[in-house]
Amino acid sequence: MKKIQLLLALALAGPLAMSAWAQKSTSDHIAEYRAMLADGNPSELFEAKGEGLWKQKRGPKNESLERCDLGKGAGVVKGVFVELPRYFADTKKVQDLEARLLTCMQTLQGFDAAEIAKTPFGRGEQANITALATWVAGESRGMKFNLPQDQVEEKIMYEVGKRLFFARSGTHDFACSSCHAEEDKRIRLQDLPNLTKNPGAGNGFGAWPAYRLSNGQMWGMQLRLNDCYRQQRFPYPLFGSDATVALGVYLGVNGKGGESIAPAIKR
Repeated sequence: MKKIQLLLALALAGPLAMSAWAQKSTSDHIAEYRAMLADGNPSELFEAKGEGLWKQKRGPKNESLERCDLGKGAGVVKGVFVELPRYFADTKKVQDLEARLLTCMQTLQGFDAAEIAKTPFGRGEQANITALATWVAGESRGMKFNLPQDQVEEKIMYEVGKRLFFARSGTHDFACSSCHAEEDKRIRLQDLPNLTKNPGAGNGFGAWPAYRLSNGQMWGMQLRLNDCYRQQRFPYPLFGSDATVALGVYLGVNGKGGESIAPAIKR
């Protein structure tokens, strides 16, 4: 109804207005739609929940996450999102934000990390991790991505992520690159960014966590990557897997200098 009313208004405004409407691409209209929704982005509710969870004493040890080290020292949140995934000496692993939060929930609060990792997305403590990641990401909104590549482990994960990105397999012989390694590709109304370089890599990687309008859910990067594998007819790699973290390193390094807009809003 609103679209019909808008078209009628444009028609009354004259041929110049109608011409301007027609010249806009579908992508332009989608961008305008997202811009209108941005002021009321439901992710703000998840940010508030995440901040509360960060400060709340919970778990078997009845502790908060305020001593969690996300890469810049215990308790530091601002600026960490744009430097993740990265190598952590205590776990001897490269971890993304969600995997690192899970480590802190186990070491500081006493939660069972393995059980949480097996929980279906969007339920129980996994839903809490998504809220925590949404708040942490929001604390770096507007900052530029600059993932570290100083450690050998970080360089290895980049190369692993690159190989996974281009690896074709499964029933449909798909790879991440099937959709995201060329310019000007789309599926239905959705533009598919080229994630091998900027601006596509920065824009794509820098938007998650994001609120999905299509299903009314908040998605972190772990769910986004797992769902990409589902669409390729692959089994889920599972939460916090080395495969998803390696892909995150590849995308994040490719997006160096891109601006984080997370938590964003998606179709």
